[in-house]
Amino acid sequence: MAANLFAHAWPSASVTVIESPEIGIIGVGEGSTPQLKAFFDRLGIAEAEWMPACNATYKNGIAFHGWSERAGYDGYFHPLPSPLDLHTAPAFFDATRQRRHGQDVWAHPDRFFLPARLAAERLAPIAAEAFPLGPAYGYHFDAHLVGAFLRDHAVKQGVVHLERRIVEVAVADGVVTHLVAEGGEQIDGDLFVDSSGFRAVIHQAALGVPFVSFGENLFNDSAVVMPTPADPTGTASATRATALRAGWAWDIPLTSRTGNGYVYASSYCSKDEAEAELRAHLGVGDEGTARHLSMKVGRVAETWVGNSLAVGLSQGFIEPLEATALHIVQATVEGFIQAYEAGGFTPANRDAFNTRIAARYDGIRDYIVCHYRMNRRSDTAYWRDNAANDRLSDSLKSIITCWFIGGDLEAEITQQGIAGYYAATSWHCLFAGYGVYPETAPNPAGPGSTDMAAIDDFLRRAARNFGDHRAALAALG
Repeated sequence: MAANLFAHAWPSASVTVIESPEIGIIGVGEGSTPQLKAFFDRLGIAEAEWMPACNATYKNGIAFHGWSERAGYDGYFHPLPSPLDLHTAPAFFDATRQRRHGQDVWAHPDRFFLPARLAAERLAPIAAEAFPLGPAYGYHFDAHLVGAFLRDHAVKQGVVHLERRIVEVAVADGVVTHLVAEGGEQIDGDLFVDSSGFRAVIHQAALGVPFVSFGENLFNDSAVVMPTPADPTGTASATRATALRAGWAWDIPLTSRTGNGYVYASSYCSKDEAEAELRAHLGVGDEGTARHLSMKVGRVAETWVGNSLAVGLSQGFIEPLEATALHIVQATVEGFIQAYEAGGFTPANRDAFNTRIAARYDGIRDYIVCHYRMNRRSDTAYWRDNAANDRLSDSLKSIITCWFIGGDLEAEITQQGIAGYYAATSWHCLFAGYGVYPETAPNPAGPGSTDMAAIDDFLRRAARNFGDHRAALAALG
């Protein structure tokens, strides 16, 4: 991704990717945010060109299941943005405020947003030509195939691809002077991008950039993954996140298979226990091979140090609950290009850039943490301890307080300046989806003012402009 964006922004620059064929990538099947569409659009790559080649499908959002024990709230849908939200989100916000003040109104998020309806009916987020209000959407895809596709595209744009294993990073006066490959070959450069994974061989190992752990905020540090065959009855158009004993399991639908994994906390669950629980969840018994992964959750203190830029796992990692990994890569590289150019290709804007990227990481972390802090399960120590976790940022504490006192959550998000990480709709869906409302209404005020019949009819009619997901994928070629 970085090489393609650099080559696109600076066509006269010499861009080289060094990749060892002996070192595998972690890719286990990915989901994305809507920003990935902007990435491919920026490079001029059509969906019909890359999606079939990477077994990709469309993503309307994330369906959460089992995160709350409250009656009527066993699941909820986190929708990706839609222009139609302008017609329904205000009613949803108002309904949640009424409900928090004790009024007997419908305030579960799923009936208020078009992507939830599209996902429930396995429809693609691609609107008919006569309907101009299609939602933003993400993708599901095979990460290995996307990496190979982007490699080939980069080479066509003039990027040099070298298969080498780096054994030394030479540093002088806080900057990287060159790399040394196995066999002694020296590779020079003006700017070095560390995408060496959790090893972070340039940024952390050679330059000594500190790592800021999120371990006290996010308990999960491990995963076990295994694929299963694609659903023969149709192709889902949403990621599924199901709460299990010590974490949660993902279900990512590709055209070729279903990607599955269990993200868990090793302090509450052993590898063997996690694999057994995932197999039971999938109903596969001893079939197939599972792969175990460890996660280093947190971020580097500074993303741009000297002449080194960290991206991907070298830069940091927040667990995959909201599929933000590639979103952060894209934001980092595009933000660096802008800052570097604006500073006359000098470090003039480095501090401001680092501050912005750190704030993005921390803002995303807070939204992920809130999923666990506000869970409404009590069946295991893992969920109880998450609900009792008080290691929260001041920002997150203010958001939670605003919700519980019946305040204007949209205004709070705006006042904090964090809507660029997750908008008010996302925060409302999280709280409301768990059913975090008064158990009993102190002074019920009747049915409230939300006309749910009108909203149901509006979204039903809007959804008629979208077709079957599998058919939309077939039309790509």
